[in-house]
Amino acid sequence: MDIQHFFEYCLAKKAVTEHFPFDKDTLVFKVGGKMFALASLSEWENGNAAINLKCDPQRAEELRNEHEDIVPGYHMSKIHWNTVRVNRTLPDRFIRELIDHSYELVLQSLPKKQQAEISML
Repeated sequence: MDIQHFFEYCLAKKAVTEHFPFDKDTLVFKVGGKMFALASLSEWENGNAAINLKCDPQRAEELRNEHEDIVPGYHMSKIHWNTVRVNRTLPDRFIRELIDHSYELVLQSLPKKQQAEISML
């Protein structure tokens, strides 16, 4: 998966916006004002592509145990976030599933009214 595919995949989801809230290097995708995916652009350029994704705590632990390219979230809550190393052992399809899980997890955490508004888009 290249950075463009990651970018387009995230932005294709309903109500997703892109931001650089921390610095000019860290691309953040949000739904309903809450983060669901982050990536360092310079790390992608240097061949160390990785994405921070929100994850159900139990599933996060299981994924880390099953896949060497999924580790506790870098600079994030280690309970709720994973860092997924891209372009190594994980197929793109699986990475897209992890992005979907993160998006859905954050979407479900939004107030019901906001969820309904997003579903109407």
